[in-house]
Amino acid sequence: MRPRLSRDNVVRVGLLIWLTLVYMALWGDLSVGNLLGGLVVGLVVMVALPLPMLPVNGRFNPLPLPELVLASTYYALESSFQVAWLAIRPAATPVSGVLRVSLRTRSDLVLVLCTDLLNLIPGTMVLEIDRQRCVVYVHVLDVSSDHAVDKFYRTTRRLERLLIDIFERPMKHRPEEEVER
Repeated sequence: MRPRLSRDNVVRVGLLIWLTLVYMALWGDLSVGNLLGGLVVGLVVMVALPLPMLPVNGRFNPLPLPELVLASTYYALESSFQVAWLAIRPAATPVSGVLRVSLRTRSDLVLVLCTDLLNLIPGTMVLEIDRQRCVVYVHVLDVSSDHAVDKFYRTTRRLERLLIDIFERPMKHRPEEEVER
C-alpha cells in the first residue's frame, strides 16, 4: 500500500521548492551546485526557523488565477502612471486619506494576500489590520472625489473576490461552524 501524501507534507515540499527557487534567483545562476545549495539552505531554514502550522480550510482553484494576475498587474501599472502624473503635473497635491475596508473573507490567507496586493498598488498602503473584524485601514493617495474613492473600493472588492474564488471553499461546502463565524 502506497503512503498517502498529507496536505501538510505537500505544503512543506512546496515551501522547500520555493526557498530553493529564491536561493537560486538570489545567486542568479541556474546550476546544479546552486540547486543543491538551495535545497540544503532551504532545509536548514525550515528546521531552524519553523513556521507555525496554520489551519487551511480552503482549497485551491486555479481558474481565476490568470484574471487575478492580470488585474493586479493592470492596477499596479495604472497606479504607477497616476502617481507619476501626480508628481509632475502643475496642479496642487491631491487630497489623501485613510479609508476603512470591511472584507468579506474569514480566511487569514486571503486577508494577508489581499493586503499584500493593496500594498503593491502605488499610492496605497495598508496601515492597520483588524483580524477579528476583518477590517483593513488603507492610506490612499487620492480621495479628492467620490469617483476616486469608489474606484478604490471597486478595485479592492475585485481583488478580494478573485482571492476568495481562488483560495476559499464555496459557502455550500463549508462546515457549519465555519459558516456561522
